[in-house]
Amino acid sequence: MAFVNPHYLVSTSWLADHLDHPNLRILDVTAKLTSRLENRAKTDCYDVGHIPGSVFFDVPSGRGVLSDPDHPLPWMWPRADRFVATMADFGIGSDTRVIIVARTPRAGLDSGTMWCTRAWWTLHAMGVDCAILQGGIERWTAEGRPLVTDVSPIPAAAPFVVRADWAASRATKVDVVHALAAGSCVVDALPADSFDGTGTAYGPRSGHITGAVNLPFRALVDAETAGFVDAETMRSRLEASGALAAPSVITYCGGAIAATVDAFCLALLGHTYVSVYDGSLMEWSADPALPMTNPSSSG
Repeated sequence: MAFVNPHYLVSTSWLADHLDHPNLRILDVTAKLTSRLENRAKTDCYDVGHIPGSVFFDVPSGRGVLSDPDHPLPWMWPRADRFVATMADFGIGSDTRVIIVARTPRAGLDSGTMWCTRAWWTLHAMGVDCAILQGGIERWTAEGRPLVTDVSPIPAAAPFVVRADWAASRATKVDVVHALAAGSCVVDALPADSFDGTGTAYGPRSGHITGAVNLPFRALVDAETAGFVDAETMRSRLEASGALAAPSVITYCGGAIAATVDAFCLALLGHTYVSVYDGSLMEWSADPALPMTNPSSSG
C-alpha cells in the first residue's frame, strides 16, 4: 500500500542528490520554544549545524514568519499580502521547490513533525510546491550526511502568486460550528488525556469540542522527528477514526500546530476536503457559549 500523494514527502537520499539544484530551497523550521513562545532554535540548533543550503525559517515563534503579528492569538494565519512578502524575503517564487526540514531538540511543543506539517499546510495552501523531509534532520545525521555552519545567501525575490482558494484549508470558529451542526467530522489531534480532560488544557476549559473524535497526532508518526508511519498503518488509524471516509474534515488541537499532522496525513492519503481550525482550543475554550465536553468532570 502506498501514499496517494508520495511527493509530499522526500527521502534523505533524494535531498542529498538535489542539494545543488538552483530552484530548490530548504527551510529549517526547528523549534526550541521558551515559555514566552520565543524560539531559541536558531542559536541553539541551526547555528551549531544544519543541512547544507538550508535557511532558518522561524515558523514556531508565536509571531513567526507564517503568523499574523497583529492577532491576539499566536500562530494565526497571515494575510495573503504578508505571505507574499515573506516568500520574497526568502527568494521563493511560484516555480520554486521547497523542502521543509526540522529536528526535535525536546519532545512536546518542540516536535519537529508538527512544525514541519504546520509549515507545509500553510505553504501548500498558499500555492508553494513543497514537501517534508521524511525522518527529519535526525535521519539525515544518522546516515552520516553532513551538517554545516555556513549560511547560504538567499536568492533574489521571484514572482509569487497566492492560490485563489487558499482559505479553504483554514477553518474558522464559525466553520466548526456549522460542521458540528451538519454532523461533519471534527478531529482532535491532541493526546487522549487532553481529550478526556485529565491532561493539558489549552485555555480556560479542559476537554474537547463536543462532537469531536480523537486521533492523537503521535499515532501517525514513528517519532517526533518528522518520521511518519507507513501508509498501511496510517490508513488503518485514519479509517478507525472515521476521518478518512468522511466527506469533509476539520482538525484542531491547542493552537493549530499538532492538528496539521492529522491534516497532512489525510492529504498524503488523498483526502481533498480537509481544513485546520486556526484558533483551535485557545479560541474555542475561551468562549463559554461554545460546547465542550470534559469526561473527567462530574459537573
